[in-house]
Amino acid sequence: MTMPKIGPYTLHAIETGRFRLDGGAMFGIVPKPLWERYAPADARNRIVLNMRCLLLESSNRLVLIDNGLGDAFDAKFQDLYAVDYEYAELHRSLQALGFSAADVTDVVLTHLHFDHCGGSTRQGRDRQEIAFPNATFYVQERHWSWARRPHLRERASFLQEKLSVLEASGQLQLLKGPGEVLPGVFVEVVNGHTEAQQLVRITGPEGTLVFVADLIPTAVHVRPLWNMGYDIRPLVTIEEKLAFLEQAAAQGWQLFFEHDPEIAVVSLQHSEQGIVAVHPRSLEEVF
Repeated sequence: MTMPKIGPYTLHAIETGRFRLDGGAMFGIVPKPLWERYAPADARNRIVLNMRCLLLESSNRLVLIDNGLGDAFDAKFQDLYAVDYEYAELHRSLQALGFSAADVTDVVLTHLHFDHCGGSTRQGRDRQEIAFPNATFYVQERHWSWARRPHLRERASFLQEKLSVLEASGQLQLLKGPGEVLPGVFVEVVNGHTEAQQLVRITGPEGTLVFVADLIPTAVHVRPLWNMGYDIRPLVTIEEKLAFLEQAAAQGWQLFFEHDPEIAVVSLQHSEQGIVAVHPRSLEEVF
């Protein structure tokens, strides 16, 4: 199947595995009888989530947006989060496309929670090492400072050993707010889920695709009040989401979901209920 293109980039969905999180935490104030229609829970009240990343291939760049969980976890972590690498794994997914980690030139990290940046390192002989030896890693400066000195409420989401390896690598580039990071690749900053998370917008003559990360983790989270209990500023999330959805609908942007277990891409449409997600589909069908 021919993969879609935006500007100079051919787009590939990179599946890096699945895991489970508590359904109540994923939907905040939404009652379980409502959210469980869309995300059935297991006996431990956990729902299945993808760790779906995005790869942009051009003639001289290979850009990876987020990189999943990685390999730095023990049996307790595995049991708690039901990490599933039989479904998919980062390096296997790259290899299936004919690439290796050494081919990646740029890694844009939306934020530094373990399920988004854990694949930045991998276990070497006796320590964690950079997984992408030739890549520049892009993180918002405010978010980096936040993650390195985290609030108690969010501390468990940041794996400091991995961040120390990234810091020592000399491959980290800290960004000072929104803007164009690479040709046709822009970042926008939002602060509801965590301090200075960045959304990634890929724009070209064909259209615009936005990697919405944890502002809108799954298709059902397009609903303005369906937000995560993990958000550090839930009221800010609502306002940021409303503003983003209005802009995205007006501009005809397509949304790419990181955590939805089934749906990769949706369009947006105005309805009597407000802006809603329509035409759920795979990345191959984005345009």
